[in-house]
Amino acid sequence: MKAWAITTTNIKRLVRDPSTIFFVFVFPMLLILVLGASFGGGFTPKVGVHVAGDGVYAQGFADQIDANEEFESIDYSDSGALLEDVERGIVQMGVIIPANYDDTLASGGTATVEYVGRLDQSSVQYRASIEAVATDQSAVFGAARIVEGEGLADFDSAVTAAQLVASGPGGSEVVVSTTGEALFGDIGQFDLGAPSNLILFVFLTSLAGSAALIQTRRLGVSRRMVSTPTSIGQILLGETGGRFAVAMIQGLFIMVGSAVAFDVKWGNLLGAGVLLVLIALIGAGAGMLMGALFDNDEQAGSMGVFIGLGLAALGGAMFPLEVFPDTMVKVAHITPHAWAIDGFAELIRHGGTLASIATEVLVLMGFAVVLLVLGTWRLRAKLTH
Repeated sequence: MKAWAITTTNIKRLVRDPSTIFFVFVFPMLLILVLGASFGGGFTPKVGVHVAGDGVYAQGFADQIDANEEFESIDYSDSGALLEDVERGIVQMGVIIPANYDDTLASGGTATVEYVGRLDQSSVQYRASIEAVATDQSAVFGAARIVEGEGLADFDSAVTAAQLVASGPGGSEVVVSTTGEALFGDIGQFDLGAPSNLILFVFLTSLAGSAALIQTRRLGVSRRMVSTPTSIGQILLGETGGRFAVAMIQGLFIMVGSAVAFDVKWGNLLGAGVLLVLIALIGAGAGMLMGALFDNDEQAGSMGVFIGLGLAALGGAMFPLEVFPDTMVKVAHITPHAWAIDGFAELIRHGGTLASIATEVLVLMGFAVVLLVLGTWRLRAKLTH
């Protein structure tokens, strides 16, 4: 089949270029490794602290958290803003000290300090450190009550003296709750960066690869194909198939390679496979359109890289959509990148299935149809001009 011959020729052009091999296969895996290593550690977690009242003991609890070198403490005047920032991942955890903290302790009750965190393993570690602060506070106030109970001093005076007491009943208690959905969920070290890099590089390669389509026209290969008994339809099918095949090969390599090398879990395989096929189709359509709109292969290659990186940044393939302002999240969804990332997030972070990403699949299908129709239409016009 002539269309198949054109497709395989495009694949051969890919594998024969050493520089292309590096940027299509090696570089994405290196970037996943670097981002995964960076995401896995090496930063100081931030804890947001909201003191609802103005009590001395409540502020002392906050000061003790601030003195902990494990965290970077950030004061919040509003608990709602703190909860929102925990949900968005701006701070890794939050501590809310109630307005009645001092009065409750002074009356002999148990004060409740609320800890809010994401649904991931790191949150468990952070919570342990906050609970250690609460334990220290419990020892102080428990000892103060002993001193007060013996009639040796009033409670306020006894608190100072209670610094010498190591343990005692009562005190402050941390009650743990979660807010919203996990920013990154219970995922592996490399699971976050792999889908974003897959989307980034498939689109980048497809757009930059439009230069090869222009070279085919400039070198007269397309003109010679048209002069043969090969129909325009077969040529268009072959060129589209070549770009789709390259995108699929790269995407499959990233998926399988990251799963084997970095234990990346892609979630439901059927859903992930459908997303990959749609991403490859969109990339093929975009590459065809770029190749038909430009007549200079160097210009098309550089513009392809520029547009590819710009769309990736806007669509959340470089920065998590969760840290975008609400308006920018809406703007991001004018790109197929954001919809694809939403789909992979549902599969990887929430254990979703193909049915769970039906909306994302339908939207990506729309992108694919529009770009493939425009790309083949413009390329037909170029070949028959």
